[in-house]
Amino acid sequence: MLRSVCAKSSSRWTRPRALPLRTTSRMLLKPPLPPMEARSVEEIPAGPDWQYEPKWDGFRCIAFRDREQIFLQSKNGQPLARYFPDVADAVATLPAKQFVLDGELVVPVSGALSFDELQLRLHPAASRVQKLAKAHPATYIVFDLLAQNGQRHLQRTLGERRQFLEDFARSNFRSAKNVRLSPATTDLRLANEWFKRTGGDLDGIIAKRLDAAYASGERTAAVKVKQIRTADCVVGGFRYATGARVIGSLLLGLYGDDGLLDHVGFTSAFKASERRALTKKFEALKKPPGFTGSAPGGPSRWSTDRTGKWEPVAPNMVVEIAYDHFTGGRFRHGTKIVRWRPDKDPRQCTMDQVEHHEGKSLALLQSDRAAQDQAG
Repeated sequence: MLRSVCAKSSSRWTRPRALPLRTTSRMLLKPPLPPMEARSVEEIPAGPDWQYEPKWDGFRCIAFRDREQIFLQSKNGQPLARYFPDVADAVATLPAKQFVLDGELVVPVSGALSFDELQLRLHPAASRVQKLAKAHPATYIVFDLLAQNGQRHLQRTLGERRQFLEDFARSNFRSAKNVRLSPATTDLRLANEWFKRTGGDLDGIIAKRLDAAYASGERTAAVKVKQIRTADCVVGGFRYATGARVIGSLLLGLYGDDGLLDHVGFTSAFKASERRALTKKFEALKKPPGFTGSAPGGPSRWSTDRTGKWEPVAPNMVVEIAYDHFTGGRFRHGTKIVRWRPDKDPRQCTMDQVEHHEGKSLALLQSDRAAQDQAG
């Protein structure tokens, strides 16, 4: 997972230097800063109080610059410059010398955004990261301006922040190869057009309240719309396949309001060729209790497992799954793996994902360059 990798790596770079947690008095904001998040809804909200943006399928990133010092922060507060030196360099070359931006890291490959290529960046070897960055440079897509030249914008409305951001982009992004302004609109018709453009580049639509301040660490000022039901789950254990010493299914958990990890279902939707690698990975993570709340029992009427025996693992790995129904505290059927989430803190995988009718995960067929053209 991202946290464990980052913990072993230095956040300092020769060019640019990583920003220490103690910034200058003029900076006012310092990392870690919890990003504003969005709660899931089933439909795009209508009305004059909303701004609509594409939901990019990448790694969330808050970029801090204090003159020669740069710090790229992940969603769970960890340093990212180690893995995205190309973006750190791009941020360092912007004309403005002091600012805090919120956005998404993506990697374009052959005109589309590749999440697989993005995940490859999380490598412990700096030489490997540099090679990947040279082959497929990352892009930082910016959608908010949180501070600039000693002024905090967190308490300003989104409408004000967007105007500041567009002015900032005009002055700073034109010559930047790796930094782009994310498009935004108050036109629901256009937002619905974005929503209908299916594909692998984008992940849906974000709707933000124009009159709201930046809700750091909260889900009160924005909603997200996806097309299929998805949830980020923690792997709390696994079962071996019948008659074989390879994994047959992974056991999924979500944290409840009591802070305990509850078992909510399983997934066995992985290729046979992946089973040995998964077995090696999760056998190395074996550690009781696995689930601290409700634990797996014997096979349920929805499960295809023939045995109730399971192996607990340390709750370190997060996987995004697609599902159809959540009933009685668990996924009714087996789930499908969408992707692994090394950028996600396991504690962020909470039960409210499935209890508040989140849904609709749509990727809009739109590249970052197309988004920039629409915004211009």
